[in-house]
Amino acid sequence: MVAFLSAWPWENFGNLKYVLYAPLVAQVVYSWVYEEDISKVLWCLHILIICGLKALVHELWSVFNNMLFVTRTLRINPKGIDFKQIDHEWHWDNYIILQAMIASLICYMSPPLMNSLPLWNTKGLIALIVLHVTFSEPLYYFLHKSFHRNNYFFTHYHSFHHSSPVPHPMTAGNATLLENLILCVVAGVPLIGSCLFGVGSLSVIYGYAVMFDFMRCLGHCNVEIFSHKLFETLPFLRYLIYTPTYHGLHHQEMGTNFCLFMPLFDVLGNTQNPNSWELQKKIRLAAGERKRVPEFVFLAHGVDVMSAMHAPFVFRSFASIPYSTRFFLLPMWPFTFCVMLGMWAWSKTFLFSFYTLRNNLCQTWGVPRFGFQYFLPFATQGINNQIEEAILTADKIGVKVISLAALNKNEALNGGGTLFVNKHPDLRVRVVHGNTLTAAVILYEIPKDVKEVFLTGATSKLGRAIALYLCRRGVRVLMLTLSVERFQKIQKEAPVEFQNYLVQVTKYNAAQHCKTWIVGKWLTPREQSWAPAGTHFHQFVVPPILKFRRNCTYGDLAAMRLPKNVEGLGTCEYTMERGVVHACHAGGVVHMLEGWEHHEVGAIDVDRIDLVWEAAMKYGLSSVSSLTN
Repeated sequence: MVAFLSAWPWENFGNLKYVLYAPLVAQVVYSWVYEEDISKVLWCLHILIICGLKALVHELWSVFNNMLFVTRTLRINPKGIDFKQIDHEWHWDNYIILQAMIASLICYMSPPLMNSLPLWNTKGLIALIVLHVTFSEPLYYFLHKSFHRNNYFFTHYHSFHHSSPVPHPMTAGNATLLENLILCVVAGVPLIGSCLFGVGSLSVIYGYAVMFDFMRCLGHCNVEIFSHKLFETLPFLRYLIYTPTYHGLHHQEMGTNFCLFMPLFDVLGNTQNPNSWELQKKIRLAAGERKRVPEFVFLAHGVDVMSAMHAPFVFRSFASIPYSTRFFLLPMWPFTFCVMLGMWAWSKTFLFSFYTLRNNLCQTWGVPRFGFQYFLPFATQGINNQIEEAILTADKIGVKVISLAALNKNEALNGGGTLFVNKHPDLRVRVVHGNTLTAAVILYEIPKDVKEVFLTGATSKLGRAIALYLCRRGVRVLMLTLSVERFQKIQKEAPVEFQNYLVQVTKYNAAQHCKTWIVGKWLTPREQSWAPAGTHFHQFVVPPILKFRRNCTYGDLAAMRLPKNVEGLGTCEYTMERGVVHACHAGGVVHMLEGWEHHEVGAIDVDRIDLVWEAAMKYGLSSVSSLTN
């Protein structure tokens, strides 16, 4: 049975909970349109603005926290935040709705409270500080300690907040209804008290409401932002302000450091962790030291301007679900476009995300380029320079395998990575394109009883490998290509007894009776119309073809689900489902786990396709299609 006041009344509303703001919005709009004097409802506008500022504070702290390329050396808890924690904290902003309701009730009962306040009153600031130090801090300290030391209250209430393994700014507001009601009292009394004393002001209300949340986020940000020198120069600050490390220790050990913002009360209550300031100094001093070296790096790049907002350091919740165009993001497009131009001009490859698999640190690095830039002739050298620099950095720090994503291994750009391996023959890091596993995923999707397939993009790197593999299985491959020379070159690679299974075709109507299409080149609706009803489109074309045919089925891009023992994974890879990565990403992971010493660049070794597939199965990776078919 759910404990009293542990659940939120709107818990099952989902995003419809935001309708609870509607009365305030409606009151402001109505007064603005139909009433000459809107001063009587200004309190509604103030409440809405303050709620928006509170949400903005959390979002900006989240952006900072997730900028791993800035914060990675100062992180307190090195673990990643997984999907489970993100879902647990999905409705972190429930407390803002609660505070809006309580503030509305107070203002409705006493309208002059907000409407007659001056912009500034120095006495009000003094009164607020006195009330915070003498009321809010000791009350919070006493109740927080009590919640920890009373088994019933911790189990039924406070454990919800502590069930987030890695502190994050969104963790700050993620608590039960009872705890947030208490926080409303803690944060509300200084504000109401200053107003009742007749010294309140709008600046004090706005400043305290926002600063209260700012400090809560600071304590949960998991990044040590304070220099230890500050506390050595001004030792008294150790009693007045806590640090992310200070509160991080509370989340790790839970028996100490109960204060709201001022460690003074832990000192007075003899509950301060003795390692609080020493650990804070240790983390700051270690900021310049080399952190754990990843065993595997996936070198990705941006797709387009809109999808750039799918990054975890933009909107964490958005990045935790498969990418799709969201209309609410459209107003941010101009700003994101300017950021893209800035990245083009000044940015270098950066750390994007990470996870751990079998105790191996796996990171995704981002090349600051977007899809369209790879097709600009004057931009190719710059892109190759970025990729080369990333490979050399990985080699220098001791990365085992670096896998090139999507267009970073484009044949026309760098020969599928061959350029870098030939240029730097002494590389210790293994450079891989991962396409051997991509080919394997596509090939293992094809039913064993298929006798004929139609292949577009037939002379590409993947097309060649698929054609050669299938002809060895006795499958007739209709290879769509206008180049006789390229077709014959591939045909000669096949064993003599299987060469006749490779058939060159130059038009789509040649496949009008074939129900298995393998698509490596984008298809228009007209081209798709040649496929007979019941055709299944396997594909390795980027972007995927549109699903025009209702009487046909469409496969997704080649992808694999990571093993269940993956840790700290909280970001979806573009349009992939949670826990699913592109096959070339998975191919690099398998290369790392197997400890293979060769580079996987250039043409795909057809003889290794089954070997790579079996290795992937051995480590618990699974084909997405095998789970859904």
